[in-house]
Amino acid sequence: MHVPDGFINAPLSAVTGVAAAGAIAVSLRGARRELDERTAPLAGLVAAFIFAVQMLNFPVAAGTSGHLLGGALAAILVGPFTGVLCVSVVLLMQGILFADGGLTALGVNITDMAIVTTVVGYAVFRGLVKVLPRRRRSITFASFVAALLSVPAAACAFTLIYAIGGTTDIAIGKVATAMIGVHVLIGIGEAVITALTVGAVVAVRPDLVYGARGLEQKLKLRVDGALVDVPAVPASSAPVAARTSRRALWITGLVTSLVLAGFVSFYASANPDGLEKVAHDKGIDSRTEKHTSSDSPLAGYGVKDVSDARLSGGLAGVIGVGVTVVAGSAVFWAVRRRRTADVSPTSTSAV
Repeated sequence: MHVPDGFINAPLSAVTGVAAAGAIAVSLRGARRELDERTAPLAGLVAAFIFAVQMLNFPVAAGTSGHLLGGALAAILVGPFTGVLCVSVVLLMQGILFADGGLTALGVNITDMAIVTTVVGYAVFRGLVKVLPRRRRSITFASFVAALLSVPAAACAFTLIYAIGGTTDIAIGKVATAMIGVHVLIGIGEAVITALTVGAVVAVRPDLVYGARGLEQKLKLRVDGALVDVPAVPASSAPVAARTSRRALWITGLVTSLVLAGFVSFYASANPDGLEKVAHDKGIDSRTEKHTSSDSPLAGYGVKDVSDARLSGGLAGVIGVGVTVVAGSAVFWAVRRRRTADVSPTSTSAV
């Protein structure tokens, strides 16, 4: 659902750019509360994984494909504020390096794909978790429904943005019907990917999943006939095995992302995604502008001057995963460091 330059007029693109910048600023502050020594390393990996899976377009209807948006997935794994930052990092890398999603439309894309999907997805997820039994299966089920609803929500958001600032004179009812219809189908694929991913992580390390915190019941001991909570073990004294499994999970996730982007992506559907299909059928793309990064060595998810399509796409995918995990990890390391500085003894003594 990457919106190219030219779909939305300049004034509204500027407004969404300011809104996106404000949301990112708020998310940077909110992420300080979400990121700790367990989730900070995972956040950069989540961004890289979303980048990789977004390269895997899957068929949803005749001549149409879809791909992961990732907002619900990121919010559930690392928290809603951090989730907004994860998807924003992906969109920034895609726009600058791969000419995917317009640069003047970056505010539109962040608003639609990062903010709307994360907010809607996480709100639905939290609502379901509160009423479902406290079990791991409930986390997986809530993830499925949250992701399923987040995609048509993004389609509705695009339709609203287009109704206000679209550059072509198309009946908005036709746009809404086409966008929401195809993205309900894409939402099913999003839901399956999200549920499988969250379920896999919850199965091995539920403590690393932000949305699963508090899932396990507290251990209790009977003391003098009364049940009392067992004190929590400080993170600094966590078993070596737990730290090792965290590292193993990170390495497994990175290798999986590299394989998906570097090899599996070659077999992805070549059909246009939902927005591209609707834009072509309804004439929305008649005002599309040339991408500023169209001459990038990685434009179109291929390496310039590499003639073999499989090798070119695979190298581009591997480079994309590498750049995204480095950029994302740098952002989240800085946020985590700022949080540490905010709660340092020096800062507390000065209050």
